[in-house]
Amino acid sequence: MNVNPELAMIWAGLIAFAVFAYVVLDGFDLGIGILFPEFAVGEERDQAMNAIAPVWDGNETWLVLGGGGLFAAFPLAYAIVMPAFYPPIIAMLLGLVFRGVAFEFRWRDPSHRKFWDFAFTAGSATAALAQGIILGALLQGVTVAGRGYGGGWLDWLTPFSLLTGGSVVAGYALLGACWLIAKTEGQAQAHAYRLARRYGVITLVAIIAVSAATPFLSHGYAMRWLAFPGVIVTAQVPLLVTIAAFLFWRALGRQAQYAPFVLALGIFALSFVGLGISMYPFIIPPDVTIWAAAAPADSQGFMLVGAGIMLPVILGYTGWAYWVFRGKVGAGYH
Repeated sequence: MNVNPELAMIWAGLIAFAVFAYVVLDGFDLGIGILFPEFAVGEERDQAMNAIAPVWDGNETWLVLGGGGLFAAFPLAYAIVMPAFYPPIIAMLLGLVFRGVAFEFRWRDPSHRKFWDFAFTAGSATAALAQGIILGALLQGVTVAGRGYGGGWLDWLTPFSLLTGGSVVAGYALLGACWLIAKTEGQAQAHAYRLARRYGVITLVAIIAVSAATPFLSHGYAMRWLAFPGVIVTAQVPLLVTIAAFLFWRALGRQAQYAPFVLALGIFALSFVGLGISMYPFIIPPDVTIWAAAAPADSQGFMLVGAGIMLPVILGYTGWAYWVFRGKVGAGYH
């Protein structure tokens, strides 16, 4: 099969971008769902809902792009990942479905609002937990037999994948709290500041725990992070995370409106860079590289033309939506 290494790397970068865009965009509205029971019934919950109402469904576009891109550009990886992670993938999709239905019906069926609020929280937490578990299971390695999945039904379920699952839940909650700081005011904003401090601590502890455990998953991870002279470069990632965390706490201390969210995104971005350092050049550790899983060059080149047209369109309408609905939100239904 004719594989173009440059095209394969471009598509790997596009899929990584789509996944990161999904994590940071859908992450904060999933985080608001996770935090929802913390808010007082009435104005606080209404403000939390209104803070994501214009953008939550558009944010999920990036999940479709990431999954569809993987299927089209790296079919071997898709064929291995899907059967390896069927249970958490199904749980994630069901969580997103229940969450979306609850979001709409909460306003239209006020007599059952308690049930819809529960479904909104449960769906958000389930989707976030499943995404974190998939990440952890991918990092710890997938058993490959020939050109297919060779493991068992529950190989994804390990202490490490549960750790990464809980870490993603905490991280999304942090993003949600920081988004509410930027979008609300009054009592809801004061509550969001308190939640940001709490989940900021939990998220940083989780990052340290996952970072400490990852090198012990395989010798390859330890070599990528700790071998000289590469360690001179990789050491900058935890250093930058420390700096970002310090600035984040300062921003919370001075009651900044937008800096906490921006800095939380920075911490997520650095964590994503760390994930790339651990996995490269594998798309499915420890056996399937980016180039081994790539589709033929003609297919990737054809799809790249479409991506070159559609990505600017998606970025454009996403940016426009955020611009139109900028500013603070109220408690009323809009």
